[in-house]
Amino acid sequence: MDKNLLRIGDLSLTLRWPTDRDSTIYTCSVTNRAGKILMKKQVQLHVSIQQVEVDSGAESVLLPYRATKNLPRDAKVEWTDGDGKKVHVYKNGSHHPGEQIHFYRTRTKMDENLLKTGDLSLTLKHPTIGDENIYTCRVFNRDRAILMFKRVKLQVKVQHQIKVDSDVESVLLPCRTTENLPGDVRVEWIKSPDKKAHVYENGSDQPGEQSQIYRTRTKMDEEPLRTGDLSLTLRRPTDEDSEIYTCKVSSRNGDVLMKKQVQLEVKVCQVEVEEGAESVLLPFRTTPDLPGDAELEWRKGNYVTVHVYQNNSDQPEKQSRFYRNRTRMDEDLLQTGDLSLTLRSPTQTDSGEYRCLVYSLKGNLQREKTVLLKVKERQQIHERTPLILV
Repeated sequence: MDKNLLRIGDLSLTLRWPTDRDSTIYTCSVTNRAGKILMKKQVQLHVSIQQVEVDSGAESVLLPYRATKNLPRDAKVEWTDGDGKKVHVYKNGSHHPGEQIHFYRTRTKMDENLLKTGDLSLTLKHPTIGDENIYTCRVFNRDRAILMFKRVKLQVKVQHQIKVDSDVESVLLPCRTTENLPGDVRVEWIKSPDKKAHVYENGSDQPGEQSQIYRTRTKMDEEPLRTGDLSLTLRRPTDEDSEIYTCKVSSRNGDVLMKKQVQLEVKVCQVEVEEGAESVLLPFRTTPDLPGDAELEWRKGNYVTVHVYQNNSDQPEKQSRFYRNRTRMDEDLLQTGDLSLTLRSPTQTDSGEYRCLVYSLKGNLQREKTVLLKVKERQQIHERTPLILV
């Protein structure tokens, strides 16, 4: 505030380095010694945060920031994310990648002469949906006092969005590149946050690195590095496959060469039947390559056991009494891949969400599907007395 504010009557307040967090209503109150309010005035401050949008799969995105004054030679520049983790550090006249967290290492770049040019912008390579955040740039002097401050909000859009029904045979997650990729690169398809759907390295697929739930269900081009077609075919998709998938290409030393994302939405299977029908089928067909020791369970909601298949046979004693003697499955379901459930004499009480879970003997989840069943009230037919004209 002004040193001579009472003499000149200027009660204004100067706020340095305003950010969106400072946005609020400020009240200036003037009181005498007895506590009586002589004057009161309010000012509403709104500081907007700069927003940057980019498509997932873009080569890079720029978080802009230019200094408004000359910076000292010993200034330290630090970019952090919304959790306070270090994204990029510049101090003592050079960049310090060792202070970055691993998630951002090798992916950031700043001007080599940033203190001279005043360009404190940050370039972030291969942005994905996981990079959505509010980034803060702080400039410190030698005594750690903040000289400058700015926040930038990054929004990343998934360019490819695919919607399919759960009864399709397969779905293609597209990823193509025109770049010449070296023969020793590693291609990974990752379901968010970190489940490996497919891995290609050293000229062949690496099924041993896949998550169990995707093993035998995925396929890539036989020569993806030559054709540039890194697309992934996913067989027998279910609603549990719905998520954002990232195609990540890395060099032998781990440097990320490319990232592209695809959002997959598999619609929940919905079945309707009228009360009084003889039976209803809850469909679930998958690839016929399940292990011989697989165990299967149909549940209603989270707790009600509808049907259990273990040791190559049904286990009626493990069913809820409400469903006992009312369910049936294929006798050779592990060989045919037909995991559908037939429910006899459906009533409105049977309406709800049913989930089929398939496990290996070690307890690893192999397959999963959700079916929403709606049993409608039976339409009543009323006979009317015929009208006779005379």
